[in-house]
Amino acid sequence: MTTPRNTGRRVIPSSARLGLSRATAEQELTELGWMKEECVDLLRALSRSPEPNLCLATLVRLREALCDVEGEQSWESLTQDLLTNAVLRSRLLALLGASTALGDHLVTHPTLARHLDTAVPAFSASAQHLLQSVQATPVDATASADLTTTGTYRAGITGPDALRAIRSAYRDIMCLVAAADVAHTVDSTEHQPPRRDTSERLTELAEAALTAALAVAVATVYPDAAETPGRLAVIAMGKCGARELNYISDVDVVFVAEPADAKTARLAAEFMSIGTRCFFEVDAALRPEGKKGDLVRSVSSHLAYYKRWAKTWEFQALLKARPMTGDMKLGGEYFDAIYPLVWTACERDQFVADVQEMRQRVENNLPAAQVTRELKLGRGGLRDVEFAVQLLQMVHGRTDTSLRVRATGEALDALAEGGYISRHNGDELNSAYDFLRLLEHCLQLQHLRRTHLLPSEDEEIALRWLARAAGCRPTGTMDTEEVLVDRLRRTRARIRTLHESLFYRPLLLSIAAADASTVSMDNEAMERQLAALGYQNPRHALTHLRALTGNSSRRARIQEMLLPMVLEKLSRTANPDAGLLDYRRLSEKLADKSWYLRLLRDDGVVLERLATICGNSRYIPDLLMNAPDVIQMLSGSRLVEASSADIVSALEASARRHHNPADVIDAARSLRRAELARIACADVLGMLDVEEVCAALSTIWVAVLNAGLSVTTREHLESAGLAEQDAPARIAVIGMGRLGGKEIGYSSDADVMFVCQPTEAAESNQEALQWSTEVIDKLQQLLKKPSTDPPLEIDADLRPEGKKGALVRTLESYRSYYEEWAEPWELQALLRAEPLAGDMELGQKFIEMVNPLRYPEKLPVQVVQQIRRMKIRVETERMPWGVDPSLHTKLGRGSLSDIEWTVQLLQLQHAYAYPELQVTSTRAALEAATQAGLLSLDDEDTLWIAWSRATSTRNALVLAKGRPLDVLPIQGDILSSVAAICGWPVNAGADYVENYLKSTRRARKVVERVFWGE
Repeated sequence: MTTPRNTGRRVIPSSARLGLSRATAEQELTELGWMKEECVDLLRALSRSPEPNLCLATLVRLREALCDVEGEQSWESLTQDLLTNAVLRSRLLALLGASTALGDHLVTHPTLARHLDTAVPAFSASAQHLLQSVQATPVDATASADLTTTGTYRAGITGPDALRAIRSAYRDIMCLVAAADVAHTVDSTEHQPPRRDTSERLTELAEAALTAALAVAVATVYPDAAETPGRLAVIAMGKCGARELNYISDVDVVFVAEPADAKTARLAAEFMSIGTRCFFEVDAALRPEGKKGDLVRSVSSHLAYYKRWAKTWEFQALLKARPMTGDMKLGGEYFDAIYPLVWTACERDQFVADVQEMRQRVENNLPAAQVTRELKLGRGGLRDVEFAVQLLQMVHGRTDTSLRVRATGEALDALAEGGYISRHNGDELNSAYDFLRLLEHCLQLQHLRRTHLLPSEDEEIALRWLARAAGCRPTGTMDTEEVLVDRLRRTRARIRTLHESLFYRPLLLSIAAADASTVSMDNEAMERQLAALGYQNPRHALTHLRALTGNSSRRARIQEMLLPMVLEKLSRTANPDAGLLDYRRLSEKLADKSWYLRLLRDDGVVLERLATICGNSRYIPDLLMNAPDVIQMLSGSRLVEASSADIVSALEASARRHHNPADVIDAARSLRRAELARIACADVLGMLDVEEVCAALSTIWVAVLNAGLSVTTREHLESAGLAEQDAPARIAVIGMGRLGGKEIGYSSDADVMFVCQPTEAAESNQEALQWSTEVIDKLQQLLKKPSTDPPLEIDADLRPEGKKGALVRTLESYRSYYEEWAEPWELQALLRAEPLAGDMELGQKFIEMVNPLRYPEKLPVQVVQQIRRMKIRVETERMPWGVDPSLHTKLGRGSLSDIEWTVQLLQLQHAYAYPELQVTSTRAALEAATQAGLLSLDDEDTLWIAWSRATSTRNALVLAKGRPLDVLPIQGDILSSVAAICGWPVNAGADYVENYLKSTRRARKVVERVFWGE
């Protein structure tokens, strides 16, 4: 059957459309009586089953079994129930396609299929059902006469009959749990129980089953009903203790007995044997001394062991401990004595290191072939979440009792609520953990076997089944298996990232201010801790901690939560002391900003990045003081998603809105400050490369010049009572130097020239010049206004005749000067000329005028010689006295001036013949020179690497020092900061210097060959 059958009203899907590949599928469906129009809903539900072929095969067997028990009409009756009862339909078909083992159980007990729509019984009902299956009666005060609680009971039957009875009763209830759990994969209208609910139901079922198993064990070890059994309490550990059991989990237990003698040990052993044979592995390996230790101990024996001999992992195991069944009063005594020790374990020497080492050991012991397939123990697996959560609980739970919960999900909620992790991270981990638990449940449910191993990507059938069982659906670009693989890959990567950030966070908790008030640690001890972490002046650092947390305000409480992470992150930066001071300054400055601490608390990425910035840069914190909104951009990729073009638009709007030039410049300063902070933050965090940084900084300058010139011109016209069309001159700003090449750094001035053109309204050139000069003077005065921000310095010294020359010239004046009087260095400077602001048409005319001068048809030899002599003078006269020339980023050998002069000489010599050389940026000129055959690819790479290294180093020096600095130090905090800002390890300063020198030495060799002709 290959096409749908249309009866006129409802289409009966083909077997292929149902996802059936069995050759006998159509025949089997016919035998079931389902190839009818009224059964279309059944067929569609079958097609949504995790494995339709398995579901159909089991349905055939179920029909036969049901007919054998109740007669031929029973199947038709069940079919009718399935048609009218959507819950029963979705649950039965989901279960049969999800689990071969439970499908076999239904075939063995076919009447159970009618009752899968029954609500999953509560614990009391499950306990009663299981205890009644072995005719149990209570034997102690903690057991209920109506068989609805845990406690000690005595079974009325023992031996194989008892085992069969409780195993069958257990599977009956598990079918109800599993059917409700997986039904949502078949019918989207079926309520999907939360993953925690399913685990809790499975745990309650396990408790009821083990209570029944203990009843059988009591009757076996104490066959005489008149004999009083020894007191035995079963303590649940691990997933059972946390109520997080899977379908098939090892159930970890510890036994407490009074008396702890051979008889109670035999009772415990029999209990384990019955549980393991009937349900799942019952494991007591977490008891004191492990498998070598006594199976049962008294409360006092347990207490003595944990106080004297227990290892760190044993306290971690106790985190989830709780009395489960047996003598619950004795279990309570054990719990009250032992559980408090969990919350003092973190005071042990090497506690955190022990926990981390244990997690690493688990990873290292995984077979290489299973690393990526291991759902539980591998990287980004369940254990990553559990270890991180448990470590945070044990460290912070010492002082915060709200964290003393057992279940991983509840612990994540508590950690997020208490501020120890961000709410976003808590939600992410909870969602990821639930997804992995869902996959774990699906894997185990299929054959009711304990497994955590995912199918490989080559096992398409198994992978498809798992994807469908987990509710994955195909998208427009991916099929079901690919959806699962993609989600799993992203989930595990995110878990690993969060694990690494959380798992190492508590390292410094002992020095956090939160513990300063709750843990007895005097100032000297705190200072020793701080010194061990790398703080050079621990006394001052302690002062900052006390200032941030020295009161009982909510703000101080949040700081107590944040400081462990802040201190840890700062300890990995170049200057933790300065970083902590700047963090305190920012926190005090922004104390009235309600979003500030909330953001740091809820988004760990922002806190980490802010600490990195404060510990590596003295330049940025001062900007953030007055541009705090940039801190909100530290989350995600917002720093680089913002565009400098937005600043240009904002400044243009400001210039149109304000008529007072001072107001426009103030607005320009504010916008520039925020943009500088954004760019610098992205730079320090490695989110922008050197070209992007320079281009963004250049864009800011152009925007400031445009807005400033626009409003100054308008104000000057209005003060004279003139309209815009009556302006005596048009003014253009020509970018020179690094500004013209869009290569501005943090310490660069804006090299410009001003050109004007008289309009028809001007009575003379002199009037136009005077008016233009007044406008430019006003602009310079406004920009030079004192401010705490990085200065807005305009440098017009590259104009004709330098500082002695006229500030503004007409186009013809420039032409006359350059054609008659220009020195070689002035023609060289014109190579960077680019119109940036003001009248762009006039600016372009200037460029057309100077093009023949800066791109001559033939460069005279004497001009080349003059340029080389000038280069020698620059190297000798402008180099500061006593500075190692190899470490000067601008004038040193193989640094910026070497490379730029080399490129510019090539442009002067060859740009006429090779128009692609007629560019203003160093990178573009290098690429053009290589295309023209003037440089080899190796030469281009060598010069570009050195240029970009020198530029990024020069920028990093400003960021690290907080003010302009051109010389790379060979040691100290500044060097460490430069290395960190440039992407090197903080302690790799010497390596960074060596790398810098290596790149400049190689560049110098190319310069000597190309520029000097050697």
